[in-house]
This record gives sequence, structure tokens and C-alpha cells, in this order.
Amino acid sequence: MYPGKWATEFPDKPAVIHSMTGEQTTYRELNDRSNQLAQFFAAKGLRAGDHVAIFIENDIRFYDVVWAALRSGLYLTTVNRYLTAEEAGYIVNNCEAQILITSSYLAKVAKDILPHAPKCHTRLLVRNSDDPVVDGFDDYFETLATQPATPLPEEPMGSFMLYSSGTTGQPKGIKRPLSGYAVGDETVGNGALQQMLWGFGPDTVYLSPAPLYHSAPSAFSTAVQTLGGTVVVMPRFDPVQALESIEKYRVTHSQWVPTMFTRMLKMPAEDRQGFDLSSHKVAIHAAAPCPLEVKKQMFDWWGEVLYEYYAGTEANGFAHASPAEWLANPGTVGKALAGTLRICDDEGRELPTGETGLVYFEQEVMGFSYHKDDAKTKEVQHPEHTNWSALGDVGYLNENGYLFLTDRATFMIISGGVNIYPQEIEDVLVMHEKVTDVAVIGVPDAEMGEAVKAIVQLAAGQSGDEAVAAELLAYAREHIAHYKCPKSVDFITEMPRLPTGKLYKRILKDRYWGKGESKIV
Repeated sequence: MYPGKWATEFPDKPAVIHSMTGEQTTYRELNDRSNQLAQFFAAKGLRAGDHVAIFIENDIRFYDVVWAALRSGLYLTTVNRYLTAEEAGYIVNNCEAQILITSSYLAKVAKDILPHAPKCHTRLLVRNSDDPVVDGFDDYFETLATQPATPLPEEPMGSFMLYSSGTTGQPKGIKRPLSGYAVGDETVGNGALQQMLWGFGPDTVYLSPAPLYHSAPSAFSTAVQTLGGTVVVMPRFDPVQALESIEKYRVTHSQWVPTMFTRMLKMPAEDRQGFDLSSHKVAIHAAAPCPLEVKKQMFDWWGEVLYEYYAGTEANGFAHASPAEWLANPGTVGKALAGTLRICDDEGRELPTGETGLVYFEQEVMGFSYHKDDAKTKEVQHPEHTNWSALGDVGYLNENGYLFLTDRATFMIISGGVNIYPQEIEDVLVMHEKVTDVAVIGVPDAEMGEAVKAIVQLAAGQSGDEAVAAELLAYAREHIAHYKCPKSVDFITEMPRLPTGKLYKRILKDRYWGKGESKIV
């Protein structure tokens, strides 16, 4: 199923609504615009298996592009809107996008992407009539107006190709083979997971408070439209506005990260109780482990509507916990529904129930690879079983098969549900003239889960004080996206490195986390 079906059945029903402005796109409009854009892609020579990219804020036009790509057999890469031009340009170039769609809001950064992505020959700018024209970009709406709103003769199903950074700091594109089905083939089961687990369907009103470039918001909201529901998009998360949106639009389903729960719980109790949330039946959360007490408080407030899952953008497996399952196994991130969970030691030997090790999902075949990077693909595979793949998390299974996460093998930082990778930051800071060595770690933060901290060994003759710390933080902000930058700097006399040169980060992390069973807040 896809917008073409719903444009026939209920053409005036909203496919997407902007939570703040109330602006909406009906299914008729979504079908017409995605057809026009698909026609434009074809006119520019793009064929099944080619790539396009979108670099945009949370805007309802996002779905025009999604469905144009999906009904053209194209790969669509959604680029993190907070990246610098250099960082975004790397992704646009690496994914081999021939067309880039952006907006006036991001035009300044988007313009600077172009030198980094020379093969991206066509750029479209979503702009209002009073927004300035930008050199190198064609007007999005004028371009659509030149194309017919009729479907392409053939509509092979496309796919997302999203990027997930690795510990080297270079993002990697997660690529899955195209299905070969037509986009309108109702036997394919697109959205079947959401329908089976959480009852998504034509009556669903889904609140998306997170950035649409992330894998879960893009996949889940697209599934809503696949099944004929309505997506309510927030421009950015705000606790009061989120609750207002549930009440105003009679939201039935939503998706969150734990930091959002924390921020809502910090509202005065009388304010939290002032909203009518009676329409809200399913609240899904993932992306980061949820603190036990936070989730208990959310159950007390919202009732038994909280569903949790564990999965990655790689879609190499899926674990899920219903409200009843979580309450019976507090702290779990779920039980495997797709793939088989395996826990292994550092040598790849499978561990018994209750023992902690690296978490693998076993599938019949590993259904993804990292774009143009066989080495990174091999890194996530089990040393003996190529159909077992790991996301870098450490945990254990209880006697009932429920997964509990206790650490992250790669020391990836998850702050507010966003993945931040230390080496990228370390590679920037170590270039500063006053720095000899640096380690970046996540430290406990009650609101964000983790906060980014830089631990710095200064060059000889330098002294660590507040002025130097401020200088290093400013330097980081010049070179990388602000959300990745350290929030604080500590100084160390000598970095704990092994004779091989390997940094022993556990020593550093234990100073802040202690040696408890879990390193996750």
C-alpha cells in the first residue's frame, strides 16, 4: 500500500500535519506531488538503484521526497540537518546522490555542501515566495509545476539508505538490496510490523516529535502513511507542545526517546495533569536505554501504554517488550521477534543465560552491507557466523529470553537518544596546538542519559585552567556539529595507554561511572 491507494479512497484526509502551524498535506496532494517529483527524477535520468538525498528540517515536504523516491526505485539518504557543510557533504558525496533537496532554512549550509559533492548535479530548494533565491539551486515548487502528476509507467519500490557513524568517525551508509516489488503491491507487507505490534492503520494519528532524518521517525511515519493514517510532525521537541499536540490532534500513537520522558516529567505536576491524553493508546520508545525510575514514573502517569524495542538502523534484528512484558522484566529492552539473539564473549564463543557479552542477532542471511566498505561490513559480523551481526552493545539474556543492556562495546555515546561517536571528536581536538592526547567519553547526565566530556593531556608547558577549557570547546564547535561537541573538559597528566598504544578508556570511564553492574544511567 502507498499514497496512491489512499488518494483514491479518502483524497482529502490529511497524510501529514505540521503540529505548530497546522499546515497539512492531504493524500491527494501527497500522491500528486510525489508523482511530479518522481517524473522529475526520471527526466533527470535517474533509474532504479540510483540515489537522491534530502537535507531539510522537520517540514511536511519531507514526505513528498520520501514517496517520490520510494515509487521510483531509488535509494533515499536523509542527511542530519545539524551537520556542518563538510560533514553533510561527505554523506551526499559518499551515497552518490545525483539530486539534493534542501530548504531556505538550511540554504547557507546547503550551499557550502556543493564543493564536497561534485557529482550531485541537481539541487532543489524548498522556499517561500519571499525567501531569497540561492545560486546553484532550482526552486522546488516551480520544478514540480513543470511535471505531470501521473505515475511513472513502472513504479519499483525504492528504499532508504541511511548513515550511521562508526567509531572511526566516518559515517557509513547502511544499504539493503531493493525488494524488486512494485510500490503498490499489497502483498509486500510494508508497515506490517507496525500493524502487528501496535495496531497501526487508517485510524492512526501518529505524533513524531523527533528529527525526521533519524531512521525510526522516518520509517515509522512512512509506515503510518503506507497504512492510511495521519502523521503529526513537530518542528522540534518541546514537552508542553508535545502534550498539547496529543490533546489537539487526538493522537493515538507516538514515538519517543527517554530524554523526552525526562523533560516532560520535570514539568510541574499540575501542568502535566492539565492535558487530555485519553486518545493516546501506544507510546513507543527506543534509541537509548530508559532509566528504570523514569519509565516507572511514565507508567504511573500515562498508564500501560509504553512499548519498548531494541534495533538498529541496520535492521539486523528486532527485540520488543510490551507494557506487561516490561513490568514482568523491569529494565529489559525486549525479547527477539526478528532474528535470534546470541550473546558472545570477546572470542566469539556463545555465553549461557545470565552472562554478559556482545549482543548479536542471527538471521538466515545478513541483509545489509555498508556502502562501498567491505571492511566495516565484516567488522560487525561474528568471526565464524557471517549471518550473525552486532550493533556494538553488551548485555545478557535472562531465563525467559529477555535482553538487558549493560554497556556499549564501542564506547559510543548516546545523549538524548542521539548517537555520538568519540573518535571523530578526538580527531579534531588532538589537532589543537595545546593538546598532546585526548579521550572523549560519555559521563552520567540525569536528563540526557550521557553528556560528552573531553579528557585532555596538554602539551608540555601548558596548564589546564578554565580559559584553556573554553578555548578547546570553542575550537571543537568550529569544526564539528554543535550537538557532538563536549559539554566539559577535564585535564589529565598522562593518558592511560597500553604499551601497544591502545587507549584504555575503561579506566577513564570508571572514574565517572564507578564499577557498578551497568554503565547506563
